[in-house]
This record gives sequence, C-alpha cells and structure tokens, in this order.
Amino acid sequence: MVETVAAGIVWLGASVLVLADGRRGLALGLALVTAGFSLIALTNGLPAGAAAVAAGGGIAAWQCWRSPSARWGIMPPGSTPRLVLCIGSGLFGLWVAAALMIGPGAGPRFAVLVVLGLMGARVLSSSELHVVLAGIAGLALALGAGAGLEVTSAGIVPDVAAGLIAAGVMALPRAGHVHPGPAPSSGVGESDNRAI
Repeated sequence: MVETVAAGIVWLGASVLVLADGRRGLALGLALVTAGFSLIALTNGLPAGAAAVAAGGGIAAWQCWRSPSARWGIMPPGSTPRLVLCIGSGLFGLWVAAALMIGPGAGPRFAVLVVLGLMGARVLSSSELHVVLAGIAGLALALGAGAGLEVTSAGIVPDVAAGLIAAGVMALPRAGHVHPGPAPSSGVGESDNRAI
C-alpha cells in the first residue's frame, strides 16, 4: 500500500514537472518526485538510500525554488497536449506495471516507467534550459530508483549517485535556451523570398 501511494506521488510530481514552465512549479514537481522515490527506497529497506535521494532531490528543488525570477507557471496557455501526455502516460504505465510485469513491486516499476517517459518527453520538447535541467534531475532520480528494483541490487549506490546527479545538474547555470534561435541577419545582400 505504501509503495502504491509513493508511486502516485511520483506520478503527480512528474506531471507537475511536465506541466510547469516556471521555476517554482518545477521545484514543486522535483520535490514530489523526490519524496516518492525516497519513500520507495525506504520501503525497500534502504534508509541510507532514501536519505541520499531526499538530500539530492531536495537540493535540486531548493535550487529551482530560490531563483530570483521564480514563478509558478503551471498549466500555461497551450499546455493541453502536455496534460493529455501526463494522463495517458499514467494510464499506460499503470497498465504495463500491473498487467505485464508479474510479481510484487508494481508501484515502483510504474513510478520509474512513468518518470522515464515523462521526463524524456519534457527534456526533448523544451528549449528552456532550466526546464531541461529539472527534467534531467528527474531522470537521474528515476534511474537510481530503477537500478534499485533489480534482484541483485547494488544497495544504496544507485540512490547516492541519483541524488548527487540531481543536485549537481541543478547547480549548473540555468539561464538561456538549449536550442538558440537563428542569428540575427544584417539584411545586406539577402533576397526576399516571400511569394508575391
């Protein structure tokens, strides 16, 4: 039951990360993803791993939150496709975790699967650097939790690595665009290609 609640928290956090453009919204999403994955590590008997995930994800969320230009920016105009993506990925991930993966631990598998899908889509679809970095931090937390689902797990090492990567990524400069626009042209020697 606890793993199911934790998986729901992770999905909610990943959805907020996808739906937010503002840094406070991204910080809230990272905090929820961190709380869910920390709870999953704790229920798997890894209190040190849970502490590492909580510390790294908490630092990442705090670095997002403390930006002087922070705003919430949740569900800006034109975010309906992102909302559909969040709901659809949640339903698909739940179906895969419950129906196709036999055995206990469907909740953590669902959480990892959904975060990997949502954060991958968010990183690839955004040009804002602070959004991409928050998505990469979420991916790191999911990959650390995913490694902990293996039968021959390496203990707390994946959780510690995930926490360090999440905190380190958000320490990078967060201003600018990932894909800069075209360089401004001088207009000299250029023809106008518009149809007449």
